[in-house]
Amino acid sequence: MHFDLIQSLCLAGKPDVPNDDRVGNADRHAWVIDGATDLGAPGLLGERGGAAWLSATAQRAFATASGPLRQVCETVFDSVAQAYRQDRRREPLATWELPRAAFAAVAIEGEELVCAHLADCVVLHRSAQGIRFLTPEPDREAEQAEAAALGPGTGAHGVRTPAVLADRRSARERPRAVLGVDAELSREGTFYSRAPVAVGDDVLLMSDGFAALFDTYRAYDPAGFIERLQSHGLDDLARTLRGIEHDDAACLRYPRFKMSDDASAIWLRVG
Repeated sequence: MHFDLIQSLCLAGKPDVPNDDRVGNADRHAWVIDGATDLGAPGLLGERGGAAWLSATAQRAFATASGPLRQVCETVFDSVAQAYRQDRRREPLATWELPRAAFAAVAIEGEELVCAHLADCVVLHRSAQGIRFLTPEPDREAEQAEAAALGPGTGAHGVRTPAVLADRRSARERPRAVLGVDAELSREGTFYSRAPVAVGDDVLLMSDGFAALFDTYRAYDPAGFIERLQSHGLDDLARTLRGIEHDDAACLRYPRFKMSDDASAIWLRVG
């Protein structure tokens, strides 16, 4: 068995800000990477922001790695750590400046679909047995509460307002399992799951910006999402996503830290 690419998309949250998401696939593995928004000016890794640097570095590693998924992931972790040692220009100002990302990856191993993930990227699997998340079910309630606590319309002003920036830096200092520049911490934090797989199964990998259709906006349940995907494709779902966000540009109905996040997805079918 192998993966056939049906569709993919990668939308920037703002047209004037680089997209820190990446998606991709090889014959037997696929991935999505969501770089965490930079909370300071570039400098640690040169003129490029840390999120873009990390996403690009991990993308190259996933694209060239091979073997069982655990081996692929460990190759990525080691590649990111080595690249950081080579590319770093100075000491980080604080822990919040270290580049970090969420990721999810899948691989076909024998008759199983193996999934690995760190943080809040999402994998949805449609098979003859039904539709299920291979990653934890999306849940942004805690983040929504944090945004609401900073006052109405927080996200309408972007992450660089002083109150939001201070809050996000403080949150970034809290320990959390992420894809980062310490290979051992990335390795320890990665969760793996397995599910039976067969020819004809659909697999969808998403960054949390796209998965907001489930948890933040509750526009679809998994069955409805897959039905809409199969009938109208990813671009239609993306228009729905951005339409909801545009209609709530002030971030009042749905408290959040950005009007629109980077939103990426890759739709694969097992062949």
